[in-house]
Amino acid sequence: MVEEARSWFRQNSTLIYFLIAQFIAIGAGAASVLAYMVKLETRVHIMEHRGAEYTVSIIAEMKKRITELEGEIKNNQRSIDRIVDVMTRELGKTVPK
Repeated sequence: MVEEARSWFRQNSTLIYFLIAQFIAIGAGAASVLAYMVKLETRVHIMEHRGAEYTVSIIAEMKKRITELEGEIKNNQRSIDRIVDVMTRELGKTVPK
């Protein structure tokens, strides 16, 4: 039995070495992918943490600017309404011949 196994190993040594090398290559590839995913997750976490303060300040600035623009829009609408009133006031009068 042992002699048959040795004989089989000698006859198929190339196949066995190829399978071992393939197993090592697949393991190295899996380890590389795992390391890349961990590195990527770390980068995302850092960006989320550092960007949180920046994002909050940007949103606050945008809200402030929107509020200012809404005020300007209301003022402009009042001006437009006043101009329309002045211009249409004269339309109701009759024109002398």
